[in-house]
Amino acid sequence: MTNKIIGKEYNVLDQGSLTLIDLMPHPSSGINPDLSIVNAARTSFLGESKGDEKDKKLLFYLMRNHHDTPFEMVEFKFRIHAPLLVFWQLVRHRTAHLNLSSGRYIEFDEDTFYVPETWRRQSQSNKQASDGELAHLDETGIILDLYKKYGDDSLYRYMADESYGLNELLSFHYKNSYDIYKTLLKHGVAKEQARLFLPGFSVYYTAIWKIDARNLMNFLKLRMANDAQYEIRMYANAMYEVFKECLPWTSEAFEQFVLGKSNG
Repeated sequence: MTNKIIGKEYNVLDQGSLTLIDLMPHPSSGINPDLSIVNAARTSFLGESKGDEKDKKLLFYLMRNHHDTPFEMVEFKFRIHAPLLVFWQLVRHRTAHLNLSSGRYIEFDEDTFYVPETWRRQSQSNKQASDGELAHLDETGIILDLYKKYGDDSLYRYMADESYGLNELLSFHYKNSYDIYKTLLKHGVAKEQARLFLPGFSVYYTAIWKIDARNLMNFLKLRMANDAQYEIRMYANAMYEVFKECLPWTSEAFEQFVLGKSNG
């Protein structure tokens, strides 16, 4: 592992990103993060080793037998740019430390709202999950419903005539909301109140998220699973790319003993 992993940006979703901004032990220290876990288990000085074979064997023993505390000796600090609906799921993992940007101090930038690549149907068997893709016919049906509600003079009539889908409807909603937000700021309304007009769940925030390797693995186990929400899964997958590069032995043991992947 080299210093190149620090500051490397991963693109996530349409406008999101994930960047590792710090790591303990830092690559510049010359200390192998996998080895720092092993030496914590031995309670010896950092940097000591009994050779790769014995070191890796001990690390795999720790993972296999759920001796988890040595894995807390490695910490990751990420900069995350994500829609609010992602942060609602991140904050559920209370073993991490989170510091969010604030709409009280900064203006939100135009066009930093999440637009899904595909629209999903609500699962009939799981109240919190989606199941399959929504057909375009269903999308235009939603717009037709809005047209009936708001009448002939509404933009929804034009959208219905053009057979627009939900992405066009969402963009229309974002533009109107942002225009109102900017107008309020222009007239001196406090940022902390003007932001009430912004679409809440889709607005992009930036945050610093710090977590140790033990709790990151628990997060990854839950959020990389197929039944995790797509958006949080994309951020978890990006985190795992960083995790594998920083901790190759640990990630190999994690895949074998936690995720149940075979070496073959």
